[in-house]
Amino acid sequence: MEAWERKLLHTERGVFEVFIKGDGNPLCVTHHYSEFNETGDYFAETFTVTNQVFLINLREAGGSDKSHEPYQLSMLETIFDLEAIWEALGLSHWGFAGHSTGGMLGILYGIHFSKSLDFSVIVGAAAREYMTFSEDCIYNEAHPDYERMQELIEALKQPDLSLVKRKELSVERTKFSLHKPEKYHDLFPLDIHKGMSAARMNFFIRELQIYDVTRKLEFIEVPTLIMCGRFDVQCPLKYSIEMAEGIPDSRLVIFERSNHYPFLEEADRFRDEYELFLIEKK
Repeated sequence: MEAWERKLLHTERGVFEVFIKGDGNPLCVTHHYSEFNETGDYFAETFTVTNQVFLINLREAGGSDKSHEPYQLSMLETIFDLEAIWEALGLSHWGFAGHSTGGMLGILYGIHFSKSLDFSVIVGAAAREYMTFSEDCIYNEAHPDYERMQELIEALKQPDLSLVKRKELSVERTKFSLHKPEKYHDLFPLDIHKGMSAARMNFFIRELQIYDVTRKLEFIEVPTLIMCGRFDVQCPLKYSIEMAEGIPDSRLVIFERSNHYPFLEEADRFRDEYELFLIEKK
């Protein structure tokens, strides 16, 4: 598999590590606390056939600048960073695609900077805190796998974790979010590995308690494709339905044989739905 091109991009808000791959119209992909490298990312890889993808390490992730103040790790400040990256790249517009907490950033980006976007793709995400009122969510204490998931998250935050152990724990964590966990090795065959920014994750856990932008969804002025697995245990389906009802120009696609990874669990249909969306939005 072709490696991603690494670039350190200087912006008015700092230096950010960006990985670039693919041809076509520009597309921003990021995640709120993942640390990417030249091996890329499964979600981002999905779009490299149709787009030039900019896979971005946010502040405190990978080779990007550190934070000088805690608030710089907030979701809103992150959106300001993304806008600075867009300006430094000299693009007229770009698309945005986000999975999970990346999708949450996409919602905020659309609310505040629709002018910079051609479209948004939001996968397995939510416009508000998704744990407290949903026992189907694995982060809700009533969920049977809650305790083990918390143990895995804390273990993965450790900076001195060996690559072998990190891989082992990551596999176990990911299997909780697959409709058919036994298919893990079929769904994740590539040599892609990434880390987690503990600083970003820790801030996110606190900020998530007050996250709710549902009343601002009407301010998103770009075509928005919302996709979610029927059995998503991280951001349950009802939150995608809620976003689709609130965003004026949106379309919801439900994947009936997927959990949190429809772009892998139903990869062919995912690509088809995305390409159809690109055609219809023109």
